[in-house]
Amino acid sequence: MSIKRATEWRKLPMSLSELCIDTTLRCGQSFRWRKISDEWTCTLQGRILSLRQDPSHLHYRVTWPEYQDALPTPPSRRVTDELNQDDTEELVRRYFSLNLDLGALYDQWSKSDPNFQKKAPEFKGVRILSQDAWEALICFICSSNNNISRISQMVHKLCNHYGPLIGYIDGEPMHDFPTPESLTGKNVESHLRELGFGYRAKYIANTARVVALEKPSSWLESLRNPRHSGPGLSSSAGSSNPTYKGAHEALLSLTGVGPKVADCVCLMGLGWGESVPVDTHVWQIAQRDYKFGKSKAKTFNKAMYDAVGDHFRSIWGDYAGWAHSVLFTADLREFSNRTGKTQSVEEVEPVRVKSEIQEEVILSGPRKRRSAIDAKARSNTVVENVGERKIIETISLHKRRRTRESS
Repeated sequence: MSIKRATEWRKLPMSLSELCIDTTLRCGQSFRWRKISDEWTCTLQGRILSLRQDPSHLHYRVTWPEYQDALPTPPSRRVTDELNQDDTEELVRRYFSLNLDLGALYDQWSKSDPNFQKKAPEFKGVRILSQDAWEALICFICSSNNNISRISQMVHKLCNHYGPLIGYIDGEPMHDFPTPESLTGKNVESHLRELGFGYRAKYIANTARVVALEKPSSWLESLRNPRHSGPGLSSSAGSSNPTYKGAHEALLSLTGVGPKVADCVCLMGLGWGESVPVDTHVWQIAQRDYKFGKSKAKTFNKAMYDAVGDHFRSIWGDYAGWAHSVLFTADLREFSNRTGKTQSVEEVEPVRVKSEIQEEVILSGPRKRRSAIDAKARSNTVVENVGERKIIETISLHKRRRTRESS
């Protein structure tokens, strides 16, 4: 006989200004949460977690995997033992990084940035999720040339075909995220192509093979910020001396991972709060609201990418990626009803950036495309798309000319 174990609803005191799940779970951080009526549901750490929220509390309930009866231990005893060992509250606290005082961070960012001060009142409670690093890596590889709705569909297919079945909610199967090992089979790439993953199928299969078979078992976690533990991990899960830059560079060695994807994994999978993923939305925000570079510039190269991140880090500090996420969310079409008409912001001095590397770039509309790629450089190109415009990030595989000449 199969027994499904579910807890009663529990609650944590939580204001909407400290956490708003209706915003945080919809702004392109995680792609597996589903909302039915007023309830959000996802499989995490081998269980089905359900959430709902009112103005003063976050409510949560967990459904454990189904299992077959096995004597002599009475089923009721096994359920009691499992519930007594339930660590779901700790999981929820870590997943939403509830140890951080979000109100204090919003105050800090508002004092240092008039634009943030203007946007923040309509987007309170936006937190960065502390996700499993492997899940974040694969999901953001899927984000290449994609939108939130389609990424969610892809991730759902990936879990249904390769992830372990945890249970059912209203008759719908709920699968956890697949392990790297489960994606190393010889037919994985071709099967993912059949499922509609396109060129990303090769990236996923190659990355799974590298992580599962070529890297140490704890390689991804060794890149984690030691001050920030992930779900189900202790605060010492990372190596003794990792750095944000080191983690970012290590991720760039993987197939299909460009600067933006690496920053997404650093921010949402490895706990590096200073990481600022720069895509089309963020580049437009930098130009429109922070007078970054030439206001009508059509190119966006690696030097500009780094400069945008550094500029925001200089304004917002160690949790720049968190502040960036608030403005990113405010710029999403899905939340446009909250923003209304653009208001004037205190004028800021234009930021000048000297670009020494002729690497990239294409920003294109649906019909026109202009290229500025150095014909002399052989490059590995990763395409990122949000909405109707594209960024093609090109990472040079050669050293700069002056380095080559001096060697």
